[in-house]
Amino acid sequence: MTQERETLTWEGFGAATRALSRRIVADGFAPDVVVAIARGGLLPAGAVAYGLGVKSCGALNVEFYTGIGTVRDAPEVLPPDLDLGYLPGKRVLLVDDVADSGRTLALAVKLLADVGADVRSVCIYTKPGAVALPDYSWRETAQWIDFPWSAQGTVVEEDAGRERSA
Repeated sequence: MTQERETLTWEGFGAATRALSRRIVADGFAPDVVVAIARGGLLPAGAVAYGLGVKSCGALNVEFYTGIGTVRDAPEVLPPDLDLGYLPGKRVLLVDDVADSGRTLALAVKLLADVGADVRSVCIYTKPGAVALPDYSWRETAQWIDFPWSAQGTVVEEDAGRERSA
């Protein structure tokens, strides 16, 4: 049985990040820095940072999902490290593509709050039952999400498939 999927197009991505940026502005939160949870949060973080006019950006590398439906026992922070010494007293907007289980989001929020940052979080999607929810979210879905930047897989996989069929 094939799992139903939610497909986010590039046009939908633009609409989602603009709507989220407007919601953050309307809420009165003016971040000093935007931090992406890499990899999935990199493109949304850039789009939201542009929408808010924030030029200071960073990334926190966290791995939890190792494939579709396969996860580590717990999310793990990977190198290179974010310069946490810059963040005490700063208003930080933490950005990811989806709060699935919410465990990655919870880990990242705690890490940033523990160094003294005022953290708010935003995800394009949230899944029902997530243990941690972002402060801002565009849409909730229980489906697997095909994002425009990752739905096709890697070019390495694509090219290997071509070579095998040639």
